[in-house]
Amino acid sequence: MATVLEPTRAATADDHASGGALLLTGATGFVGMEVLARYLERSDRRIYALIRARDDEQAEARLRDTLAACTGEPDGWGERVTAVAADIEQPELGLDPERRAALASQVSDVLHVAASVSFTLSLEKSRQINVEGTKRLLEFADLARESGGLRRFSYVSTAYVAGTHEGEFREEHLDVGQGFRNPYERSKFEAEKLIEEWRDRLPIQVFRPSIIVGERDTGWTASFNVLYTPLKAFSRGAYRVVPAQRKAPVDVVPVDYVADAIFELSSSDDAGLDTYHLVAGDRATTVGRLVHLSAEYFRRRAPLLLPPSLYERVVHPLLMRFSRGRRRRVLEQTKVFFPYFSMRVVYDDSRARGRLEPAGIRVTPVEGYFQRLADFAVGTRWGRARVNRAQARRDRTPVRS
Repeated sequence: MATVLEPTRAATADDHASGGALLLTGATGFVGMEVLARYLERSDRRIYALIRARDDEQAEARLRDTLAACTGEPDGWGERVTAVAADIEQPELGLDPERRAALASQVSDVLHVAASVSFTLSLEKSRQINVEGTKRLLEFADLARESGGLRRFSYVSTAYVAGTHEGEFREEHLDVGQGFRNPYERSKFEAEKLIEEWRDRLPIQVFRPSIIVGERDTGWTASFNVLYTPLKAFSRGAYRVVPAQRKAPVDVVPVDYVADAIFELSSSDDAGLDTYHLVAGDRATTVGRLVHLSAEYFRRRAPLLLPPSLYERVVHPLLMRFSRGRRRRVLEQTKVFFPYFSMRVVYDDSRARGRLEPAGIRVTPVEGYFQRLADFAVGTRWGRARVNRAQARRDRTPVRS
């Protein structure tokens, strides 16, 4: 594995004739590692992985851990992948000018996956990572364009830029007058607004996944948040009442679909410079079905579903007043997820399906793999027992009967 970027090496004609190198952010994260694995296993691209670290040695160590986890081969990729210590929160990515210029001269594609996905981070901090970080990657992409030619800047956003919008939200939509439930949604919306300002200058495509869960075949996940957090709480008897609309859609997609789609669309010469919804769309589940699946799996009584306004005004204050210990902490910690149980938005994904289904990449309803998700979560004690992607694929976590 290459770990040192030669600061004076310029791109050659052969570099750009073969597509040039890919710059990837977020390679050590849940989605990013799946995308990295696909680029390594399904292409011959050279990859520079920007990794937050104090130096290249630490960046290399983090990359080796990621490669071991996602491919099972920390040393099996020769000179194709290079760890670069950088920080998207720092001016010019924390790189000295000579090194940044050398890197830009070798890169023809930028795939920006890194982001804060926390719902509870402050708006200021969310903007620092999701908006200012994206700005620095756009500036780097522009330098790459000037240095040798930029084929594409690909950005992983979220379907939840739709915020509180009700009704259909199309792939060409962005600002439809929506509000936002948390700083994460707002900061990702603002990042997309920034990206729109660069479309005349750079070749840009945007991916908007919805709630991302584990792999369909194994249930493997490296991220036990969003859907998993209230699911874990329910499995331990924390919920007797939930603010939710039974028929509200819950749009869930497996990480393998998201990563397959990102790889296909970001690497294909035929894919357009468009925005793509990587969502379940008309195959989304509902709150009612998800509650039924959960109650059946964990053999618990389904919670009472109340209108959110009634819950917020009357029930939640009473629960907080009379709850103690762990139950109170769980109610407080998971409150941030409750608004997602009464959504009224439907994501159109006709453009994405039109590109992906001919390539054999299809989204499937979560009902078909929910049991594997739950088996993996329970089998690993909700992530306390470390099982990486390579191990999960070897072991194939058994489905509970």
